[in-house]
Amino acid sequence: MKPILRYMPHEFSFDIVGVRFAAYVFTAVLVVGSIVSMATRGFNFGIDFAGGVLMEVRSKEQVVDLAKLRSAFHDLEIGDVQLSTIGDSGKDVVIRIPQQAGGDVAQNAALKKAQGLIADGYDIRRTDVVGPKVGGELIISGALAVALAIIAIAIYVWFRFEWQFALGTVLALCHDVLTTLGIFSIFHIDFDLTAVAAILTIAGYSVNDSVVVYDRVREMLRKYKKMPLPELLNSAVNKVLPRTLLTVFTVLLTVIALLLLGGSALRPFSIALLWGLFVGTFSSIRVGLPVLLYFDLRRDEVTGGSVVTETASKKPQPA
Repeated sequence: MKPILRYMPHEFSFDIVGVRFAAYVFTAVLVVGSIVSMATRGFNFGIDFAGGVLMEVRSKEQVVDLAKLRSAFHDLEIGDVQLSTIGDSGKDVVIRIPQQAGGDVAQNAALKKAQGLIADGYDIRRTDVVGPKVGGELIISGALAVALAIIAIAIYVWFRFEWQFALGTVLALCHDVLTTLGIFSIFHIDFDLTAVAAILTIAGYSVNDSVVVYDRVREMLRKYKKMPLPELLNSAVNKVLPRTLLTVFTVLLTVIALLLLGGSALRPFSIALLWGLFVGTFSSIRVGLPVLLYFDLRRDEVTGGSVVTETASKKPQPA
């Protein structure tokens, strides 16, 4: 039996550049929708950013009845306490106590109430207390980390290729970051430090895709100096598309396994990566590549006077 991958085409013939305006409209809808959601709904910040108490506990005897435990915490009157199980045993629970209005005194009192409630039937394995000041500093640090990563990537691509490629990469990265943040805002998914790690991972994945496509574009610019630029861009992306799809499929299997088996603590990270696989691949091909047509891409700057080689090319079909 032949491997299934042998039946995948070695090269596609999609007209990526020809339908770029439809991609621009789709991109605009995603970005604008994400910005509107962030401005109106905001984020469901986790303990890392909003402050509060996070406890990991394990039941000493039986599987945890979350409904009963949730009702017991409700009677303590310490706010909207969030409970979720982790692992497969059903005995491990994550307890999130929100930031109390009375400051550190009220926060410590809420923690003592929670510890008193679960003292008999549970072993406390971890307790993290984050104040509002620390949470605010983490928000600023997280935003700064993402911004500096985008700037560093743009500088790298600029030195690796030309400034036009760097601008295309920045547009693709901004699209990926904004739409990922929009997913967290629209669906009110817990936004914590693992979400920031996921966004940085998405940025790295997206720029990897962009560099592969741009490298093929530069190679073809040196080889086919008389080929019209739209046709050259289409040919370049169609040559690397099989490799891109195989990479996406491989990573997708890992992310799905992480989403299904990683537990609630890794769920925001997994959801962000799952979305990032889609938008990262989309932006590299549909956003970062076609915009090169509008950035005055001069072949002499890219090719450096290389030898001209021309061959007949197939006309790509609309994607």
